[in-house]
Amino acid sequence: MSDSINGPLLTRRALLKSSAVAGGGLVLGVNLTGCASSPPIADAGSLSPDAWLQITPDDRVIFQLDKTEMGQGVITSLPSLVAEELELDPGRIHIHLAPVHSRFQDPLQVTGGSTSIARRWEPVRQTGAAAREMLRAAAAERWDVPTAEIEVRDGVISHAASERSARYGELAEAAARQRVPQDPPLKDASAFRFIGRSVPRTDRVTKSTGEAVFGIDVGVNGAELPGLITAVVIRAPRFGAELQSFDGHTAREHPGVIDVFQISSGVAVLADGYWPARKGAEKVTARWSAGPIEHLDSASLEAAQRRALDEDSGRRVRNDGNFARAADAAERVIEAEYVVPHLAHATMEPMNCTAWMRNGTCDVWVPTQGPDIVQAVAAEAAKLPRDRVRVHSTLMGGGFGRRGIPDYAVEAVEIARLAGRPVKVVWSREDDMRHDFYRPATCNRLRAALGADGNVLGWEHRMVGPSIISNLVPDFLGALLPGWMPSGLTNVLGRAGGAVIRGRDSSSTEGAADLPYAIANVRVESLVHDPGIPVGFWRSVGHSQNAFVVESFVDEVAHAAGVDPVAFREQRLAGHPRHLATLRLAAEKADWGNPAPGRQQGVAVHASFGSYVTEIAEVSVENGRIRVHRVVCAVDCGLVVNPDIARAQMEGGIIFGLTAALKSHITLENGGVKQSNFHDYPLLRMDETPEIEVYFVDRDAPPSGVGEPGTPPIAPAVANAVYAATGQRLRRMPFTLDRA
Repeated sequence: MSDSINGPLLTRRALLKSSAVAGGGLVLGVNLTGCASSPPIADAGSLSPDAWLQITPDDRVIFQLDKTEMGQGVITSLPSLVAEELELDPGRIHIHLAPVHSRFQDPLQVTGGSTSIARRWEPVRQTGAAAREMLRAAAAERWDVPTAEIEVRDGVISHAASERSARYGELAEAAARQRVPQDPPLKDASAFRFIGRSVPRTDRVTKSTGEAVFGIDVGVNGAELPGLITAVVIRAPRFGAELQSFDGHTAREHPGVIDVFQISSGVAVLADGYWPARKGAEKVTARWSAGPIEHLDSASLEAAQRRALDEDSGRRVRNDGNFARAADAAERVIEAEYVVPHLAHATMEPMNCTAWMRNGTCDVWVPTQGPDIVQAVAAEAAKLPRDRVRVHSTLMGGGFGRRGIPDYAVEAVEIARLAGRPVKVVWSREDDMRHDFYRPATCNRLRAALGADGNVLGWEHRMVGPSIISNLVPDFLGALLPGWMPSGLTNVLGRAGGAVIRGRDSSSTEGAADLPYAIANVRVESLVHDPGIPVGFWRSVGHSQNAFVVESFVDEVAHAAGVDPVAFREQRLAGHPRHLATLRLAAEKADWGNPAPGRQQGVAVHASFGSYVTEIAEVSVENGRIRVHRVVCAVDCGLVVNPDIARAQMEGGIIFGLTAALKSHITLENGGVKQSNFHDYPLLRMDETPEIEVYFVDRDAPPSGVGEPGTPPIAPAVANAVYAATGQRLRRMPFTLDRA
């Protein structure tokens, strides 16, 4: 291993990288020098009823966005909530990406699970309402009039009788001296001006012009982080393999290469730019151990999963009635096996992170879904207390769950600590594809017991696969535990926690254990088989594969019973009105039973993340090629905060799910991943994308998730349509038709 770089300590500078939309709008505070772009504690003279909001004396309204923006639109939707109660056009709110702060942790400062709007629906509105009431109280006190006579509208506080008025900023300091109301009155939905309307996206201009700062953009101007260098990392070719030796002599002689040294995940090559670092990495020779799964491939993994289903019993996550007795009494029992592969996240922006250690502090600029998780693992890598680590979230080119796992941030901090200067770690597409935390591969066996009259007497679903959470807990438990806890104890608890969680990981069974159909005898069983492939949260997590398995088999049972698939579901969803409402709306809008000539329809219903979705796919099959022409989606996600954004999220989820259904899979070979880039891990192209129609059930209920619920139903809807067109059941993804 080579010596680390010893560079001069760099002085702190107060440069703020900002992009602004004319008239206020977006101010993406990406602090490049260590001070938070907008601290949770308000500036002197500002009104700040909570960490989310500041109103400054110069009349700026600043919203701290604690949920990370990865394209899902929270940078527009969350400020709209505070704007509604504050009676202010959302376009006039300045948005800063929030630092790590206890007020934003519930229990972690994480964006995922389609929870951003659902969890912030009341707290953020209460913040806006509190500020409004404090401004009214300050105006009433200054003008010596009853508070009830004070009106707030469009950034102005007024008293009609005396014809006096003031802008918010003029009263900010006086309002800050008022008591923060604990339960301020919230506006009735009938009075909403912005919620429920398609407020234009705040980030539309900066993203269109290239001004928006993504993680990979940090430091591109050079002057922002003096001495910034780029690093790439050579990682193991097989999972679990360890570095035994390396030779970086030839690489160091490559133009632009600064140093080569070992870190925990492999060999780091540092250079004055990405391309010199990448070319230098090609000249490094590294020798790796065989690793624990050297001979594992996808076929042997699937065979092992089948053996587990043959030989082992698992944890029963649902056991209503007595399935065995129902099967014995049945006229016939239908059986099927479904297999889903590992999948990569394939975000548009590969993993990257910039870190800078100096003067006993560490700054990290990172596109992440979990800023406080990054802070915890960065502190460990930097050998610093957590309060000496500052995390600066940036925009990100896709997350889908991948950016909740901070391995790439650990690399950046390790390298920066050894280099003594700011370092940006950039992954290639090949790095990203072969070193992901993949959607688990699972094998599923199902049985349904049918009576002589076609009634479903029983349902059994046995599944085998790894546990996501038990895989992640040993590595990242430190983010969940107090900072004062010794690292040795954290490691012990991590291993123990992984073992405990392995048998209780609901992410493996979600979408299967909560089968909504009225069936008296239901048994769902989960077996854990973990060969050592890193797995993680993939858009819609367990729902993504379990909806395919469950709704495809529901269709099999409906056809076996001789009942129309929509009618079959209607009959058994009477106790689930929200499922039923989406099914009926989708069937109406799709004109179920009357597809276009040469096409067939398939349907799937699924609930996830608090939302209820039915999708109907209209499909044709020609020369063994599946073409999805039209998708009708009906969704009940409660009150729709921003229809355009919600619609876009459902569309994106459908396209994401279609890619998994028709195109992509990860193949294991010799203990590693065979695929490397989009030539062998293809995505759905624009000319293959169907017409997508999204309809919302009008529901007076708090908002729920829309980022993930669009993905689960699309694969079974397409598979069921293909069966209607060809008579072939597709029980494996990605779909391949038998041409015989």
